[in-house]
Amino acid sequence: MAVSVQMPKQGNTVVECLLVEWKVGEGDRVEAGDVLCAIETDKASFEIPAPEAGTVLKLLVRAGDLVPVLSDIAIIGGPGEDPGRPASPAPVPEPAAPAPPPPGPATPAGIGAPSGVPAAGGAPISPRGRKLAEKLGVEASRLPGSGPGGRVTSRDVRAAAESGLAARTSRLAGEIMAAGGRIAGPPSGIGGLYLARDLAAPGAEVPPASGGEEAEAEAVPYKGVRKLVGDRMRQSLEEHAQLTLDSSADASGLLAQHQFFKEHGEAAGLPRITLNDLLCWVTARTLTGFPEVNATFDRAGGVILRRTRVNLAVAVDTPRGLLVPVVADAHRLSLSGLSLALAKLADDCRKGSINPDLLAGGTFTVSNLGGLGVERFTPIINSPQAAILGICAVGRVPAPGEGGGLVLKPRIGLSLTIDHQLVDGAPAARFLRELVRGIENVQASLALRGAR
Repeated sequence: MAVSVQMPKQGNTVVECLLVEWKVGEGDRVEAGDVLCAIETDKASFEIPAPEAGTVLKLLVRAGDLVPVLSDIAIIGGPGEDPGRPASPAPVPEPAAPAPPPPGPATPAGIGAPSGVPAAGGAPISPRGRKLAEKLGVEASRLPGSGPGGRVTSRDVRAAAESGLAARTSRLAGEIMAAGGRIAGPPSGIGGLYLARDLAAPGAEVPPASGGEEAEAEAVPYKGVRKLVGDRMRQSLEEHAQLTLDSSADASGLLAQHQFFKEHGEAAGLPRITLNDLLCWVTARTLTGFPEVNATFDRAGGVILRRTRVNLAVAVDTPRGLLVPVVADAHRLSLSGLSLALAKLADDCRKGSINPDLLAGGTFTVSNLGGLGVERFTPIINSPQAAILGICAVGRVPAPGEGGGLVLKPRIGLSLTIDHQLVDGAPAARFLRELVRGIENVQASLALRGAR
């Protein structure tokens, strides 16, 4: 009997997954556990195994499709067996077009038009098609529909987005495209709007890309983690009144402590402790005294949630883009415990095997660019958090010596970005001052807590 293969639910925060690549084709024989396809959430990548042995009777979605979780993606059964209907429909079919409404009074102001009615000046659009068009930035009202009565479906919207024919256009450019014109170059209008000068008239040849460096450029799809990071950064700047405060700390004790762990840590049974581990350990403990900074914003409820628990989010650079896993209750961990947790999360992020639920729930974020030599930067808040700490490079600066004169001392830069809607400058500055003290006295703190 044929069985369906579903898109699995990868954590509580994931509602859809990108099917990156099929590893099998229709008619292929598979054994239970064989990899059928590779999928990618907006946070990590996974492989889907075959639930049982059999023949791949039908692939229900294409590589590159964004598929809701728990939707059917393939059917496996006996050779020559009729695949039949999947147990649970993969994409939900478009509903039939509604009958035209009878003549009557105009819709009162403030009441939305019924789903499926035409957009201004265009064809009727299905509810799913309208939602997808808004998500992909497609002007669905310009599209020819393949549904009943010329209705524009989600399939029409996706096809148009992939072909580039549904680009945002000026009125004149839209008329040229409707008459058979084609896109001849990148959009030159504000916000990616195609103007008439960006199009080739109907029948005209579109010149090939020019030679040189531009012809050798790599076209990288703007999707997956890259799109997620971009969308969140833009959203963060739109929603938060961001202010960055810069400071620095004497790093002499920090570097000495790090050197001690490098030389004696293994013999003492400690994990490999990095400078970042030390800085995160100090940060987590400092945050417990500053709930104004260790806070999130419940925009829907209109409340600021000042936290006593520190769920520390740490930015991790991966081949697929920036991921920000979270160490729950970081303030309660020993230095060794925090170091092991951070190493495990970073490794899972780089492998693409991170549990998506571990990428949510942070109350404060640390982003460390010091290893890349960055002296100052403006970290962008990880919404809905109230603040983010940027850790910068250690540099040597002149300072008064004990016997007079000047000596060069190591100092580490710190850049704290706050949402000024949620945190005033004074408490943020006090947190930064206390963090500097914690860094400069890290050796005494570790000795006091027996954290070595």
